[in-house]
Amino acid sequence: MAMKSPLHRGGSFSSSRLYDRKWILPVSLLLTLPLLLLVLFFYSLSPFPFLFSFASFGSSTPASSLFIESKLRISATSPISSPPRLAYLISGSLGDGPMLQRTLLALYHPSNSYIVHLDREAPQEERDALKVFVENHPLFKEIENVKMIAKANLITYRGPTMVANTLHAASLLLWEGNDWDWFINLSASDYPLVTQDDLLYAFSKIPRDLNFIDHTSDIGWKEFQRAKPVIVDPGLYMTKKADVFWIPQRRSVPTAFKLFTGSAWMALSRPFVDYCIWGWDNLPRTILMYYANFLSSPEGYFHTVICNSKEFRNTTVNHDLHFISWDNPPKQHPHHLTASDFSRMVSSNAPFARKFRSNDPVLDQIDSDLLHRSPGMIVPGGWCAGKKLGENVTDSAASDPCLVVGNATDLQPGPGAERLERLIGSLLLEENFRPRQCK
Repeated sequence: MAMKSPLHRGGSFSSSRLYDRKWILPVSLLLTLPLLLLVLFFYSLSPFPFLFSFASFGSSTPASSLFIESKLRISATSPISSPPRLAYLISGSLGDGPMLQRTLLALYHPSNSYIVHLDREAPQEERDALKVFVENHPLFKEIENVKMIAKANLITYRGPTMVANTLHAASLLLWEGNDWDWFINLSASDYPLVTQDDLLYAFSKIPRDLNFIDHTSDIGWKEFQRAKPVIVDPGLYMTKKADVFWIPQRRSVPTAFKLFTGSAWMALSRPFVDYCIWGWDNLPRTILMYYANFLSSPEGYFHTVICNSKEFRNTTVNHDLHFISWDNPPKQHPHHLTASDFSRMVSSNAPFARKFRSNDPVLDQIDSDLLHRSPGMIVPGGWCAGKKLGENVTDSAASDPCLVVGNATDLQPGPGAERLERLIGSLLLEENFRPRQCK
């Protein structure tokens, strides 16, 4: 007959049985301790300790902490005590190689990071010439902060491939691991109106989580001409460039998120760029999939992401930091700027302007009057430690003082910094800042 357990008999364990089983506790501890130490060891080594969190096993932990999203944090900005650093994407297409080189020299600073890209429409000879320029420039070789995308992307104007190229460059800049605070996308048709010392000085006085992005939810005619039509960009799957094409079906305006539109040119904070690449709550990827079939997606993707994200919607400054001359109402392309626009460019207080024809005479005027840059040279700044022509230097080819790098944090702001500070100051006024965020 089977023996009933003491519990079935309604009694308790006898003292003799307790004595016989006193060995169970120490043996259990002996077996459990190495396992516990092993788990703690791997926990300490893991770069993602939240994956080994024990919080989910406790009943006292709130349910929200069970989700991985609650463990992720917005990346920190650099200390405001040090000058900021910028990361630039400068992109071009067929025939833009020489202008891209000129723009790079006008934007260069040893503290910044640069990625240049000539798309696949440019012939191999033009890309090779840009590669030789980047590899052989003595300062770029020394500092190693200028990179070229060797495997060119196929870019379709008005298509999502332009957004993909921007995200590609941003991911490379993050992967490089350099310290930078803002990501600025420019084309070979853009040109600076202030020196980098001016720009870094003005930006050193503002919070580094601000995002300069022109935006509005009043999409107006774009609802019917861009949001509802469905386009396909052949650049996503073809090797030869072709224009986007439309399919007969139309779609409704999204209800899962709100559409925003604005300028394709922006200065984005590193935390927001980090969010766009990682997309830990999947919003950036969801909106990217939507904009894959949206006409002129560069004018809406980042705007819609930032204004639908509770972490970043209050960091927007509604301006693209550009002077652009448009028709009224705006057409697809802005006017090409000339010398007749010079005074308006300066009085706009903007740090950049577009759109310029290659080597237009107004660029020489900007170089001489605003940037103090000699042909073929880098814009001088406080970091330039070489001797100028006349200081025991007689060879004009060796007279670029910026080929010798001094203290990269030494800034010498000029009138351009004052103009830019006026612009930023007006943008951050109480009546201009909060009321114009994601409206």
